[in-house]
Amino acid sequence: MDTPPPQAPAQYSSSFSPPSVTTARPENRINRPPFSSPLATRLSPQRSLQDQLLLSSSRSIGSPDTGSGVSSSSPPTQFSTPPGPPIFSSPLRPAAVPFQTSPASPQPVAFSSGSTLPTSSPPNFTNGTTQFPLQYTSAVEETIESPYVLFSAHKVLKRKKQANVSSLGFGALVTPGKEINPGPQVVQRDAYRCQNCGAYSNIYSEVLISSGQWQCVICKRLNSSDGEYIAASKEDLRHLPEFSSPSIDYVQSGNRRPGYVPVSDSRMSAPIFLVIDECLDEAHLQHLQGSLHAFVDSLPQNMRIGIITYGRTISIYDFSEGSVASADVLPGGNSPSEESLKTLIYGTGIYLSPMHASLSVVHTIFSSLRPYRLNLPEAVRDRCLGAAVEAAMAIIQGPSADMSRGIIKRPGGNCRILVCAGGPNTYGPGSVPSFLSHPNYPYMEKTAMKWMEHLGQGAHRNNIIVDILCAGTCPVRVPVLQPLAKSSGGVLLLHDDFGEAFGVNLQRASIRAAGSHGLLEIRCSDDILVTQVIGPGEEAPADAHETFKNDSSFCIQMHSVEETQSFSLSMETKGDIRNDYVYFQFAVRYWNVYQADISRVITMRLPTVDSVSQYLGSIQENVVAVLIAKRTLLHAKTAADAIDMRITVDERIKDIASKFGLLLPKSKLVRFPKELSTLPEMLFHLRRGPLLGNIVGHEDERSVLRNLYLNASYELSLRMLAPLCLMHREGGTFEELPAYDLSMQSNSAVVLDHGTDVFIWLGNELTAEEGKSAAALAACRTLAEELSEQRFPAPRILSFKEGSSQARYFVSRLIPAHKDPPYEQEARFPQLHTLSAGQRARLKASFFHTDDQSFCEWMRSLKLVAPEPS
Repeated sequence: MDTPPPQAPAQYSSSFSPPSVTTARPENRINRPPFSSPLATRLSPQRSLQDQLLLSSSRSIGSPDTGSGVSSSSPPTQFSTPPGPPIFSSPLRPAAVPFQTSPASPQPVAFSSGSTLPTSSPPNFTNGTTQFPLQYTSAVEETIESPYVLFSAHKVLKRKKQANVSSLGFGALVTPGKEINPGPQVVQRDAYRCQNCGAYSNIYSEVLISSGQWQCVICKRLNSSDGEYIAASKEDLRHLPEFSSPSIDYVQSGNRRPGYVPVSDSRMSAPIFLVIDECLDEAHLQHLQGSLHAFVDSLPQNMRIGIITYGRTISIYDFSEGSVASADVLPGGNSPSEESLKTLIYGTGIYLSPMHASLSVVHTIFSSLRPYRLNLPEAVRDRCLGAAVEAAMAIIQGPSADMSRGIIKRPGGNCRILVCAGGPNTYGPGSVPSFLSHPNYPYMEKTAMKWMEHLGQGAHRNNIIVDILCAGTCPVRVPVLQPLAKSSGGVLLLHDDFGEAFGVNLQRASIRAAGSHGLLEIRCSDDILVTQVIGPGEEAPADAHETFKNDSSFCIQMHSVEETQSFSLSMETKGDIRNDYVYFQFAVRYWNVYQADISRVITMRLPTVDSVSQYLGSIQENVVAVLIAKRTLLHAKTAADAIDMRITVDERIKDIASKFGLLLPKSKLVRFPKELSTLPEMLFHLRRGPLLGNIVGHEDERSVLRNLYLNASYELSLRMLAPLCLMHREGGTFEELPAYDLSMQSNSAVVLDHGTDVFIWLGNELTAEEGKSAAALAACRTLAEELSEQRFPAPRILSFKEGSSQARYFVSRLIPAHKDPPYEQEARFPQLHTLSAGQRARLKASFFHTDDQSFCEWMRSLKLVAPEPS
């Protein structure tokens, strides 16, 4: 008896796109035999490969003529997509005060943690099969742009010596967990993979439609499709998603582990554990209580929550008493003992409870928190943060006390521990001395870092993400806490207080979608070598993924799969390239929040060129700048390293100019290439901004920003690198201007978005008119919230008037162009032409003399001439 086809899960509807989009109707689909694993096949010796290609007309996609594939006028079939991440609610606003405040040669594969891992060059192998012709019979529609992969250039130089200019570099930014609308094609079956190298069939694969065989674009090997790709014509193949879209999601629904709750309930079953510092002064505690009250009010009613407070002891709150708040107390000087944990896990207490059953008790717990009573400085108060996180992990891993209908439910998806910390871990496991002057501090810090990293790795193995949100004025010893967050797949954030920005980040950290068991496989044409990987992951062990006979892929084990994170890849060519295209395939396999097994495959190709000018014209300057910044910041582990990296940026700029620039006649100056007109300015922002400069006060803050940047998505990375400057205009509109101090005009309002900070600046002439000032401030505030609506971490939003002490936060982020000659100011800041002579005189008089270099002065100090603005 025939087995009925599996039903699609509720989360992945198989409905088709609107009628205006060409769809594959059931009656027109190819009859397919039941799926079995594809097998590598060889061609019959009686018929040559060229004859078979002629008989099958050698399928290609995207030519203008009909029958050659997907044409530009016929969009591919769109299927429904997996559920996207939740939309963040409006920012919390509890009553609180405003928030104040690369390597020159190819390197072994490295990750954001700074660890250097060995890598070997993919082997140069021939598999004994006849190679396909390198040219396609008709052009495939190029899919260079992708929401998941951004290349530093849309073309690749054929000559190795020209392509491998280390100062400029070639690479890509990969955001495998990004959710877009409309999303990629969704296929609820296994993928067809090359049995030689493991690559997936894709939009660029040649298919012999008479036999259903397809050629791998990576190793050129022929593979069987078990008749799946046999078709009457090439047009029929367009109905298959892998041949109509460069991005495919292969979905296998259902639970992969016994003991898990049904798919529909698994997301809400992943609990959140709040681990709260109880050693806070009264002012900080009041802000924290306001943020916590607002946070739990925003949670879904079926979300489960647990609460632990820590100081010298650990208080684990029990929800079994209904409307009464009670807690079990453990000592914090050592890790919780097995006996005490067994008593908790197998006892009658309920430490994880749904919000609908315990909301009133949770509010009571928060209201009952009391400020620290002893007369001790914040830095020396006993805090057993490490032991508290251990206790939270043990409760999450153990049998849940949710015994509804007699079934013990184990958590599904990624659980989160949110640590609300106001100071360093000074007591118990993973602690450091209170004073840096302690004679044994360096050794104890190193020991604590290793312990925290081990704890984070244990959390990662159990699908637990630890986010550490710090606030206040007490140093938290970032080097000790960072390994715990990083190795578990979480983040460490610093805030000035526990007010608005802290509350927003608490909310967004708790609800951001995160997949687990992530594995990223990178496959490239044999001409391309991946030399470095920076991002939230580590090299995967050999037993963590399936291997094939000649698999040259590089596999990364991901800490979590989130759209707020990305990987930076550096690549080189291994020799002169003879082919017209090089191919790249990125496959990420993970379990999403609904416990569905996802294999997302993104395949792209880039044309190769001999012309350097064509290559320079295809460079994506924003992507290049972000890649360079990530490679540079990987080596800026300390304040001294940051100074060295500023020098590295200078040398990089000079080397790019010497390789691609133009020597001016009768001069020793070199003009920077006009095709890269914005790159030097973005790198100037890098060297003087908060990432490498000293405009942010404490090294802990700079360290957190650099670690955040190494894992950040492209959008956040770009904003953290080069701020976006928008000037308010009449009618509530905004004009984008260069981020120069010339924008500080007294009759205007300016918004500056610098990624983790958004500043609003109001000129004195504008503030003198109360009505205009209020309208401009409201418009700027609305814009700032729109710019950062779904950003994580949520930026702090500061507003101030011209001449105020806080305005220095804004001024320090702008390039000081007021010292440049008028002709250079007008060339780079055309908005000056709209000012009258009197306005320009007043603008010039408003600046104070500083020693900071302008962008043009910096370029001249490097013996370079800045390119003309584009």
